[in-house]
Amino acid sequence: MRTDVSFTSNGMRIAAHLYTPDDDSRTPGPAIVVGHPGSGVKEQAAGLYAQRLTDRGFVTLALDAAYQGESEGEPHGLEDPAQRVEDFKAAVSYLATRDDLVDRARIGGLGICASGGYVVAASSGDHRIKAVATVSGVDLAAHFRHGGDGTQGPEVFQGMLEASAAARTIEARGAEPQTFRLFPDTVEEALAQGGEYGREGFEYYCTPRAEHPRSMKRMVWSSIDRMTFFDAFECTHLIAPRPLLIIVGREAVTSWMAVDCYQRAREPKELSWIEGASHNALYDKEEYVGPAIARLAGFYEANLAAAAVELVAAA
Repeated sequence: MRTDVSFTSNGMRIAAHLYTPDDDSRTPGPAIVVGHPGSGVKEQAAGLYAQRLTDRGFVTLALDAAYQGESEGEPHGLEDPAQRVEDFKAAVSYLATRDDLVDRARIGGLGICASGGYVVAASSGDHRIKAVATVSGVDLAAHFRHGGDGTQGPEVFQGMLEASAAARTIEARGAEPQTFRLFPDTVEEALAQGGEYGREGFEYYCTPRAEHPRSMKRMVWSSIDRMTFFDAFECTHLIAPRPLLIIVGREAVTSWMAVDCYQRAREPKELSWIEGASHNALYDKEEYVGPAIARLAGFYEANLAAAAVELVAAA
């Protein structure tokens, strides 16, 4: 069952979908916050994973980040890494108040793509998140600084910082928030500009495969300089002794960021490869989503069980 809910994060209303198992006799139990990819919304990959995990017995909460989707925040289309981290913590706070559904000592976090970085950063400082997992997880700031495959020259990001600075000056003179496009006009242009990774992103967000009217197609320029200092994985080691599961496609060009996250983490941790999967294929293609859900369900069942939470609390 899906219910529209909302809560506040730094004074902004955050829109979310709460998924609950169809079981009237269910007692309060484990719950999972699910975050969406960088330009996504709760109705896309986050909602798919939330629903599939609810089918396995978990309460799940898929949210729209502040400034995006149905959530509040102006200018719309802003990507603020610090706020995205706060949104995860606010979602945990919301679940912690739902005593009718949730055992607040048994809350986990799941981040897909950019939210993979944000859930790691949030969990590093929020001990209420007892089990942490990512799917196609990236540090979005590192993605912009170094490119999806990690080979982008430093001059590219420097150029974007120049444009961001110019946009701030234009806005200070009274103009509307300055934005840039995230996707080209055609799949052919996406392929030419970004290879298969670019083509897949276009196909997911800009075709009937998964497009959504609230999915972000333009980003506010000042998002870029907000990413300059951000390192989603800097404090990954602080998650331990809580468990961390990193699920990544074997063919994903972004997998270097998952490996980076894993290397910075301390035990217990696991890097789980999905053979044949690319970055975007793990968003919605059943031959890859199915194995990912099975791995996630087993991870949360083991680590959000009452005994496991008590063990972590005593460590």
